[in-house]
Amino acid sequence: VNLKLFPPKKSPCLPRDSQVRVMEDTVTNAEKSFGQFCSLLAAYTRKTARLRDKADQLVKQLIDFANTENPEMRATLRNFAEDLAKVQDYRQAEVERLETKVINPLKLYGVQIKQTRAEIKKFKSVRNNEIKQLEKLEKLRQKSPSDRQTIAETSVQRASVDASRTSHQLEETVDTFQKQKLKDIQKIFSDFVTIEMVFHAKAVEVYSSAFQTLESYDLEKDLEDFRAKMHGVYGRYDARPPLMDTTLSPALPWSLAQSAQSTIRSQRKEAVSEDDSAEEDPVEDLRGQAQRLNQ
Repeated sequence: VNLKLFPPKKSPCLPRDSQVRVMEDTVTNAEKSFGQFCSLLAAYTRKTARLRDKADQLVKQLIDFANTENPEMRATLRNFAEDLAKVQDYRQAEVERLETKVINPLKLYGVQIKQTRAEIKKFKSVRNNEIKQLEKLEKLRQKSPSDRQTIAETSVQRASVDASRTSHQLEETVDTFQKQKLKDIQKIFSDFVTIEMVFHAKAVEVYSSAFQTLESYDLEKDLEDFRAKMHGVYGRYDARPPLMDTTLSPALPWSLAQSAQSTIRSQRKEAVSEDDSAEEDPVEDLRGQAQRLNQ
């Protein structure tokens, strides 16, 4: 017998198999990509928090160093340290918003993916039952009486109805999953970019003030004061009267340096609370600021 004249019959449900593979690939790719996004952005946020902590240490060191310097440098470094601390207030708000608006939504996808996989598994079970009934019917058609064939046809019909209904439900589930996934990706990364833009815009403003503070430092006055003190110590000639600092105390008390960290933290909390009280939705405010920046 020439077997080429009798090619094997194709399964009538083959399109469903292809459909299920597309659905499984969609969920698998989402699981892999969202897991990587979550891991990388969490590491990004942790590094930003560590950068904030290092900057706080730098602020304290600046205050300690200012205590040992002459009035002009002491005033300049104190003002510069205040600006640097203010940037860390904004960085703290950046970290908190990244955790709330970026990291947490990505974490939620673990549950959604698990539920979608359960729906696919349920459909595959129903689909396998339909295939078994079809195979059983095919065997009965070849060697069984008509009454048993009728019973088998009824079972196949019932299995096909169940498979069709489950397939329709699965299509709706995966379609909803895909639509929500695309919307969430757009929103999550829009929030990420907006948070970063607002932080950097505010940081540039404060750093500009810090730059002006450093540029306005009067080096000659400190040198005159230093030379006068040095000459007085070595007795070359009488030292001039000490400079009077009308705006700053001669030296910062040690308690100020010791409390620098706690002061920074309290100011940071106040800054964040002021931002939250001034706007009902921080992200909407971030988006508005980003739009103004783009304009």
